[in-house]
Amino acid sequence: MEISTSARARLALTVALGLYGLYYIFVPDHYGLLDGVDLAIHETGHLVFGPFGEFIGTLGGTLLQLIVPLTFAWYFVRRGDRHAATVAGWWVAQNLWNIARYVQDAQAQELPLVGSGEHDWAYLLEQVNLLEKDQLIGQLVRLAGILVFAYSTMRGVTYARQQATEANREP
Repeated sequence: MEISTSARARLALTVALGLYGLYYIFVPDHYGLLDGVDLAIHETGHLVFGPFGEFIGTLGGTLLQLIVPLTFAWYFVRRGDRHAATVAGWWVAQNLWNIARYVQDAQAQELPLVGSGEHDWAYLLEQVNLLEKDQLIGQLVRLAGILVFAYSTMRGVTYARQQATEANREP
């Protein structure tokens, strides 16, 4: 069975993202490929959600960090390109890992912040009386990222292989 170039490229991309995701899981403190883009999206989220009050404005950075890749996933699903949606799913997972790291830093506040402002998650968790649970909450967010990563990677392989099978059926 001959695999099309497109299916081969999609499979290679999925494998590369899978390997990179595993690295990200085991070395969570490294600077990732999309971290600069995600930071810009995060900061924009504060501006977008700021008019809805201090709490929502502070949460807005994290919200937009998840909304943007989820919007890409939705777009690709609507177009019928399920494999591309899994790549966006990988991006969601990567954001969840970064968010987890930020949540777990809420008490220690050791991460460098843009503009030396207030730590989003220290403020958010303090407002809901959960600051002392920052490690647990961060671990749960990290686990959610691992689950999204695993699902996206497995489905990405499945969809790339399906594309190869469908390409072989065409005359």
